[in-house]
Order: sequence, then C-alpha cells, then structure tokens
Amino acid sequence: MSFATDGLVTDGVSRALHSALNGVALRQSTIADNIANVDTPGYRARAVAFEDSLRSALVSGAFEVPGADPVVATAALTETPVGPDGNSVDLRKETLAAVQSQFQYQMLTRAVSDKFDLVRTAVTGQ
Repeated sequence: MSFATDGLVTDGVSRALHSALNGVALRQSTIADNIANVDTPGYRARAVAFEDSLRSALVSGAFEVPGADPVVATAALTETPVGPDGNSVDLRKETLAAVQSQFQYQMLTRAVSDKFDLVRTAVTGQ
C-alpha cells in the first residue's frame, strides 16, 4: 500500500510522515504475509526496514533518493532460525511486530491529523 500524494506533499514534515506511513503500511502487509504462511514449508519470513533510510533522508533533507524507500528482505533481517520444514516464521514474533506496527501507524496518522489541524488553525484563525 502506498499513499499517493500527487505532488501535494510540499514540506519536510509532510514528506517525512508520508515516507513513514508508507514504510509502516508495507511492514503491516509483510507481517500479514508472514502470518498467513506460518505453516507453509520452505517459506522464509520477510521483514521491512525503513527507519535507517528515513533517518538518513531526514538528515540530508532529500526524500527523493531511491535509498529512502522501504526495503523488504528475507532471513537476514528476521534473525529467526529456519525450522525442519524450511519455514522461518515465528508466530509470536510476528504477532508482537503486528501490534507494534499498529501502534506506529496510529501515532503517525495522529501526527498527520494534528498537522492538518495546525494548518487549519493557521488559515482560519480558529
């Protein structure tokens, strides 16, 4: 899932929130795939990394660089041992990651809402 902006994201805070929302949404989708394949022989759990690239983009101020995109990777990021059937999904770990990801998403959507409230207050004076 990607949040399209059609060029409407103009300031750094909005771009950072947009990038973070895309990263968390991709993470949620990846976690759901992992959970759905918990009993699939040979399935390797995947994980999404975006915080480091987002941090680098924030420091440099450049959100258009390819490295600022979330990355989905197998095994190396998950650090979960592979079972006898070749599956590396740890249901407890995935469930915890799903809850954490949901909290991140809620915080980010709250930040977006608060930002729009500030803009509305600045425009209307109320």
